[in-house]
Amino acid sequence: MAAGQRMRPGRPAWVEVDLTALGANLRLIRADLPAAVRLMHVIKDEAYGAGAIPVARMALTSGVDSFATYTVAEAVALRDAGIEAPILLLGERTALDFDWLCSHRLTPCVGSLEVAAQLEVFAAARDVVLDVHLKINSGMNRYGFSWRAASRWVSQLAEFRHLRLAGALTHFAQSDELDKRFALQQLGRFQEALRVLSDAGLTPGCIHACNSGGFLDLPQAHHDMVRVGILALGVYPSAVCRRIPGLSPVLTVKATITALQELEPGDMVGYGMHFRAESRRRIAVLPIGYGDGYPRVRNEGHALLRGRRVPLVGGVSMDALTVDVTDVPEAALGDEIVLMGRQGEEDITPHELAALKRSVSYDILTNWRARLPRRYLGGAP
Repeated sequence: MAAGQRMRPGRPAWVEVDLTALGANLRLIRADLPAAVRLMHVIKDEAYGAGAIPVARMALTSGVDSFATYTVAEAVALRDAGIEAPILLLGERTALDFDWLCSHRLTPCVGSLEVAAQLEVFAAARDVVLDVHLKINSGMNRYGFSWRAASRWVSQLAEFRHLRLAGALTHFAQSDELDKRFALQQLGRFQEALRVLSDAGLTPGCIHACNSGGFLDLPQAHHDMVRVGILALGVYPSAVCRRIPGLSPVLTVKATITALQELEPGDMVGYGMHFRAESRRRIAVLPIGYGDGYPRVRNEGHALLRGRRVPLVGGVSMDALTVDVTDVPEAALGDEIVLMGRQGEEDITPHELAALKRSVSYDILTNWRARLPRRYLGGAP
């Protein structure tokens, strides 16, 4: 333990983060790109649950040029940890953020004339020039200047003297599906807006459009840089996008058996008594639940014990869940069980857990709560 680091209580449930695998994944992604295309690592929401600071430190040794976060607080935490690489703030900013942009060398996305004008006034009052990335709404309709009105907003942007157009970007709404028609339509709209910018004498320093799905399946949209988030964790954004041989999962969720119960026929398990034993069963209790981010399901899902799948039974509660280990008679207190990840030849993916929750893998990854300790392999946080 490093000098001055405070000892924290342990817990028999945790998220294991393989930083060696992360670095290998990023190097494979970097090698898959043309040398001239830069690599931005999106590490918002604690790098999708992995821990933003240790992930950033590994990423900087593995081919990443810059980072993106969503909140200013996320970016400030990186700066406070000594991360000096460029940081792009996704989304839109408010006046609450402006001082932090200057003091911590953060680059905001700007997607409206109102915010651009506010930033212009702020920068002029301090006699500074702020780098910004221009967000162009090409059809996702969240943030950004509308591609439809490019000639109008471009002429007004050209009047600002204290904002430097360091980049221009858009975001795909559906880049990881087999049907690429809307993504290609968005790309065309983005390129048309860029032509309007060029005709007005505005030249963005860096043009970027691709998220993980776009990086994998839309090489014509790579432009100057791609933004990769979930893919760096070894998780593909969909079941149908292109694969890169060698990518491996970075996150594993584990717990140890803390109690065992012997059931007789007719015995129930858990709140609401949603499981009834039809025969003699042996039940293991794991100290992890929906309060830690596991989906709140009943009699659905599996865990891995000694390389074998064992079914969840009863309802997942806030701090515990139960699995039927009858078919693994050697199961014992302290045995390590995998709830997400690989054990032996078996694997439980974020996509499998997402199906239980009727959600997406991003939701699963970012919902592993802070009270689950992170244990880092291959590097120190």
